[in-house]
Amino acid sequence: MTKKIFIIYSLIIISGGLFLTNIFISKAANSISNEIEDIQNQIKIKENEITKLGEEQKIYEQKIEQIRKEAKTLKNEISFLDNQIAKIQLEIKKQEKEIEYLELSIKNIQFRILEKEKQIESQKEQIKRIIQLIDKEDKKDYLSLFALNSSLSSLVDRIYYLRTLEKNLLHSLNQYEIIKSALEEQKLAKREKVNQIESAKIEIETQKAKLASNKQVQSYLLDQSRGAEWKFQSLLANAIEEERAREKEIQELERTVKEKLASLEKEKESNDMEEGNEIVFSWPVPKERITCLFHDSDYPYRYLLGEHSGIDIRAAQGTTVRAAASGYVAQAKYGGMGYSYIMIVHNETFSTLYGHLSQISVVQNEYIKRGEVIGKSGGMPGTPGAGNFSTGPHLHFEVRMNGLPVNPLDYLL
Repeated sequence: MTKKIFIIYSLIIISGGLFLTNIFISKAANSISNEIEDIQNQIKIKENEITKLGEEQKIYEQKIEQIRKEAKTLKNEISFLDNQIAKIQLEIKKQEKEIEYLELSIKNIQFRILEKEKQIESQKEQIKRIIQLIDKEDKKDYLSLFALNSSLSSLVDRIYYLRTLEKNLLHSLNQYEIIKSALEEQKLAKREKVNQIESAKIEIETQKAKLASNKQVQSYLLDQSRGAEWKFQSLLANAIEEERAREKEIQELERTVKEKLASLEKEKESNDMEEGNEIVFSWPVPKERITCLFHDSDYPYRYLLGEHSGIDIRAAQGTTVRAAASGYVAQAKYGGMGYSYIMIVHNETFSTLYGHLSQISVVQNEYIKRGEVIGKSGGMPGTPGAGNFSTGPHLHFEVRMNGLPVNPLDYLL
């Protein structure tokens, strides 16, 4: 009977240890839970602010869409740009709120990580105590105990006690693995939030560049037209005619070069040409921020000239421009104070175009290799090669597949 009491007493000690451990965890958990609850309330406030900014953006998007359906006048273009600027400013605020939201989320995760780490330490202590008891019990000679006590029930009680300890150990180990797995998930979630913050910061810089571009375009149009509708219409007509003439020229030159490629006799150069329908292009200028995407809805001249046919890569005035792949120069047009550009045909499928160049270093029909210098970037309004409707220093880069513009980001390294 005494041995049974001992066994029950030992089990009570284990249970008591667990109970005290749970009390300790509970107190720590309550403190952390209060912190988590406070952060979650702050997160909800940020979510509401982000939603509100998104709703305000939609209002401006509707206004922009309405203006696009109206006549192309100076008044409408200025109104279009006003709404674009307001929409972009809201996007910047929204991204800043997103960062605040993500920072709060990280703080929330950090508290959850702390909570899991405390649970793990407690679980380790619990496992340690059980192992010590099992080790102590394993050292006993049950056969000798049975011989001395001549009691089968005492031996059964001891074995039951040992099995109970082993069962508790298995349960504790399972709990340890569950908590450890949850901890790893929280750490992974934290890393993802950190990456999202970095992406949001990059997006803010992109939107700021778009904002500056739209303001510059607005200022340029007002300066060039002096607020007169007839001057604006003249500028617009010239820009549209120039765009059409350039597109026609590009297609004719591309067709001519491709015909030459079909009957190419220079074996060495033929082998160096890019092959097949799949191609990867190198960045023509150092990979910087893209200020305007392919078919970008925020393109400042979208209302006047249509979709943006390439990407604008931020590049300081006079940045070295290199061939994105090997090929023949179909056109190297220096436009003086107009639009200067280079077009390279790479094979029977692909060609690339480099616009707003301040300097051209190649000539028509010249064969060049990937990475060779072909000119220098421009784009500063009022400078050689920038053209009439430039948005500031950058390189306009196009990829064309079978003569039609496609998204360059799908082909760049």
